[in-house]
Amino acid sequence: MNDRFLRACRGESVDCTPVWFMRQAGRYMAEYRELRAKYSMLELCKTPELAVQVTLQPLRLGVDAAIVFSDILLPLEPMGVPVHFSKNDGPVLEPIRCQNDVDRLRIIDPQESLDYVLESIRILRRELNVPLIGFAGGPFTLASYLVEGGRTNTFVRTRRLMLAEPHIWHALMEKLSEVVRRHLRAQIDAGAQAVQLFDSWIGQLSPDDYTDSVASHVHKILHNIEMLDVPVIHFGTGTSTLLEAMAKTGGTVLGLDWRIPLDQGWRRIGWNRSVQGNLDPTTLFAPRHIIQQRASAILQAAANRNGHIFNLGHGILPETPETEVQALVDFVHQSSQR
Repeated sequence: MNDRFLRACRGESVDCTPVWFMRQAGRYMAEYRELRAKYSMLELCKTPELAVQVTLQPLRLGVDAAIVFSDILLPLEPMGVPVHFSKNDGPVLEPIRCQNDVDRLRIIDPQESLDYVLESIRILRRELNVPLIGFAGGPFTLASYLVEGGRTNTFVRTRRLMLAEPHIWHALMEKLSEVVRRHLRAQIDAGAQAVQLFDSWIGQLSPDDYTDSVASHVHKILHNIEMLDVPVIHFGTGTSTLLEAMAKTGGTVLGLDWRIPLDQGWRRIGWNRSVQGNLDPTTLFAPRHIIQQRASAILQAAANRNGHIFNLGHGILPETPETEVQALVDFVHQSSQR
């Protein structure tokens, strides 16, 4: 097996820098769009044979890890909040706004409620020659979807609940954190060799709000999962002011987005911790020589230190040219050979 990714997660030496991409299986690939024309998002996620097919599609690009095709919102449905994926506006949910709403949320057993994800992982482990990553949404990010009723640019309702009614907020976070913890453990039991916590929107918070309202819940998840001796990637965007707090909260690997130079972020969290990142996803729309210049700058900032995983600062955008994704994988591998 190609184990570059796992070795880098653990800070061990590698022959070249491993590469994988968030949303590497998705709408930028023609074969995914063909499947998506036939099946809904939920059908793809809930049918293991289809989820496996989508997970395997980007491996022909030469990436060093696969990530199971799923969605961070899937646990919410068995918790009691159905999720509808509209064509243009993203997920739509019945919002959680009061203590009674929180009380109705169920703590689920992922072995029962999310077994289709676990079955996809079991099948993939029999077919893959690269490591498999499982994942779950971070509790703040999940809470934001629940409180807002879908996507938002302002997070006003979320932050208002957090600040004005902290007892409701912490009750919600406790339930979500326990479900996330169980889901990640179940994925590892099914065969995931690393997991990533996608707290994608945590950068909306100030350091004080993160510490007061989120950190303890995330710490419970990460501390518990780290005891299983698998790499845990702690990821968020817009986190330049939160890096030290996030590092303290946990994770064997910290994801960095493009808003901070990789070496600056790495220095702040400590050279003894592995890092993932951090090319701006929109760079892949630039001429190839610009893409290579930006990738070279990241590799130079990493300076061949053990513990760097090359990734974007967030997911691949749907319109991204597949040829440039392929070229970037090849360039990073060739340029970083030890």
